[in-house]
Amino acid sequence: MQKLFDEVASLDKRCYDEFFLSEDILMEHAANGIAAYIRNNFKKNSKIVIVCGSGNNGADGIALSRLLHADYDVYLFYAKKPASKMALLQQKRALAIGVRESAELESCDVLVDAIVGTGFSGEFSKEIASIIDEMNALNAFKIACDIPSGYRFLADITLTMGALKKSMFLDGSKDALGDIRVVDLGVSRDIYERDSNCKLLDLDDLRLPSRAKKDSHKGSYGHLAIASGQMSGAGIMSALSALRFGSGLVTLVGFEKIEIPHTLMYSHEVPQNTTALALGMGLGAEFSAQELEKFLDNALPLVADADIFHMQAVLDILKREDVVLTPHAKEFVSLLKRANIADIAVDELQKERFKYVEMFCKKYPHVTLLLKGANVIIGKDSECFVNPHGTQALAKGGSGDVLSGLIASLLSQGYSPLDAAMNGSLAHTKAALHYSGADYSLTPDDLIEGICKL
Repeated sequence: MQKLFDEVASLDKRCYDEFFLSEDILMEHAANGIAAYIRNNFKKNSKIVIVCGSGNNGADGIALSRLLHADYDVYLFYAKKPASKMALLQQKRALAIGVRESAELESCDVLVDAIVGTGFSGEFSKEIASIIDEMNALNAFKIACDIPSGYRFLADITLTMGALKKSMFLDGSKDALGDIRVVDLGVSRDIYERDSNCKLLDLDDLRLPSRAKKDSHKGSYGHLAIASGQMSGAGIMSALSALRFGSGLVTLVGFEKIEIPHTLMYSHEVPQNTTALALGMGLGAEFSAQELEKFLDNALPLVADADIFHMQAVLDILKREDVVLTPHAKEFVSLLKRANIADIAVDELQKERFKYVEMFCKKYPHVTLLLKGANVIIGKDSECFVNPHGTQALAKGGSGDVLSGLIASLLSQGYSPLDAAMNGSLAHTKAALHYSGADYSLTPDDLIEGICKL
């Protein structure tokens, strides 16, 4: 896992106050980190255009031009003229050794965006927005310095300074970032970074179910009961993914006669030896209020998904101790309103996903929340974890049902709700990443099949 931060200005200040490193030293290391990447990946004499803003992100870019000047065909283009103390100093140094400034945005092999960094908020002027659009249209390898400016610049790689920032893992940022690497600023990340209650999950963090004990039977690995709703296919997909992920037994609980795979069981009641429940996938109006109450009349660990977030019963679910909620954005907005936390539109949620996850977890610290999206956010109490490994291949009906089944399977096998959410989410995205077909062709069946290859 890697640490995520709301801001890094306080980490920079610590370098000044405790480690006696100057702003100039940090900037020199930032520029050196980008220069090292360029030297390792592009031939000498390649043409490099660095587009700079007026502040310290622009100063990083100007410093970079000086470091590359002798070996590359380097040009500076100013989206805004240097204005900060460091930008003016770096410009003076660059011009002193002959770095060239261009009045036009030229074609090039490598394009570096150093217009604004994480300190920028608000909207770009029409002029700056137009320049960034021109940059995006250039046929060049695109590098973002710290972050892609306003997340409007579309980078092939982002070389971020010092540490990872939460804003980089909002859904709307994903298309802009490309690959992400962290550049050290004169001290290693282990020293630069402080503790953080928010972490980025790596694929290597996945801990798969274990069957180390040979003297075992199907009952040794849990019994999952899934509410079979109006759209029974959703429950069946969840059940099959749970069975594939290690649950010893999986039963669909419902009241209509349906065709089910021979590997699953069917019942009108929650079986007595059940170890976990899953509810909501394709639920619709299949269960009456009384039937829903009966299904939930226990203290079993529970995964709640989909339709349940639009029902009053979700407020009772929030009182349970061992529960994982798995809403997508629209469902989470409904949940926030029903729980009297916030009445917002989906667009507002997407701009402030971390904020609203934190608000929810503060009110319900015992609940594990998994907010689906291009970057999955998992929150419990004061902790949050981000799974950034999702792919557009998962944008297919049924993918979420598979995820719910994976998490519920781990709950049935004795995982804690938080561990079940993290490992289920990682398995879900890793199976999608391993899929060898075209990204548009992935189906829930492919995902379920992929689980056995993790």
